[in-house]
Amino acid sequence: MLGVMSSSTSLYQRRRLATAEEIAAIPWLHSLLPAERERAIAALQVTEACAGEYVCHAGKSVKYWWGLIDGLLKMSADNSDGLTMTFAGVPPGGWFGEGTCLKREPYRYNIQALRKSVLAGISLETFQWLLDNSLAFNRFIMNQLNERLAQFIAAREIDRISNPDVRVARSLAALFNPVLYPAVGSVLRITQQELAYLVGLSRQRVNEALATLEAHGALKVEYGGLRVLDLQALREGLFTSIKRTPAASVA
Repeated sequence: MLGVMSSSTSLYQRRRLATAEEIAAIPWLHSLLPAERERAIAALQVTEACAGEYVCHAGKSVKYWWGLIDGLLKMSADNSDGLTMTFAGVPPGGWFGEGTCLKREPYRYNIQALRKSVLAGISLETFQWLLDNSLAFNRFIMNQLNERLAQFIAAREIDRISNPDVRVARSLAALFNPVLYPAVGSVLRITQQELAYLVGLSRQRVNEALATLEAHGALKVEYGGLRVLDLQALREGLFTSIKRTPAASVA
């Protein structure tokens, strides 16, 4: 169970203005017209979440549209039996919650920081203004929603997969989605324990799965992360059992 680090201040109290480097790393800003971009940048707020802290909580009202600058997040929900289903991991560069912002409804899921994370957000009012005034922003949101739908359908499929190697492969492929997470590239900074939280397996079993995927040439375990060599192979998840040696630790 991921322990929650206590903090004496809230995400809102820790907010600050975005730096020039952080602004440059936000993909959708570059497609806006000058006046639209200026308004969006003026509304940007940056905050920091501790490991284990919730950024969004099921049942709470939406106030911001969020994006991850650095760190790693988990999107999940608890069912009536008290079991947790993980919908997706959110690596750096990912923006999330646009569906909730569009409907102005309470969150139906939780977003939790798996490690110390830096987030950017714009207010719900600015989000709605951009929808009303920016064609480029509408296109970005439409693409986000389309990819998110496919991601959640895949998450349901992954949740029913009994083969641990395939579960890890498909879960990793989702983290390398170039539309939702353009900042990831071919290397993702993630530990085996963090991946275990996202996949719903033990750290030991994740280690074994990574060794299998590495032996098949789909990825390479590097210090502090994973390098994808064959994204399509991870998406298809067609891996046969072979004699494995433990993967090198990414932690």
